[in-house]
Amino acid sequence: MIRKILIVDDSPISRKILKSCIPKDREYEFVEAGDGLAAVESYKKQQPDVTFMDLTMPVMDGITSLAEIRKYDAAAVVIVLTADIQTKSIDKALNAGALLVVKKPPTRERIQDALSKAESVRRKTP
Repeated sequence: MIRKILIVDDSPISRKILKSCIPKDREYEFVEAGDGLAAVESYKKQQPDVTFMDLTMPVMDGITSLAEIRKYDAAAVVIVLTADIQTKSIDKALNAGALLVVKKPPTRERIQDALSKAESVRRKTP
């Protein structure tokens, strides 16, 4: 079951929009980070059930951050949320270990679908 969600984006407005798309029927705990390095540190400290990660950020980009998180926890469930929907970027994110890539701006439907997929992956992981 997903309880804790880490949201990583350098834009506070983007983080707020994403939170508004997450269903209100459960009480999720939210943790936020504004860059990739802070995301890795937050992940290690908070152990979220799912992470939403932007790709283009200062300090450390999303791909590098995703790779670092996956090195730390191979079972980490990371959903990339980005405006960069070039095939090359999507492939790079998936090859780095992202569960899936969701196009910005997020919609309630896309985020609900992403959370459902994350939930099913977490159920299969021992």
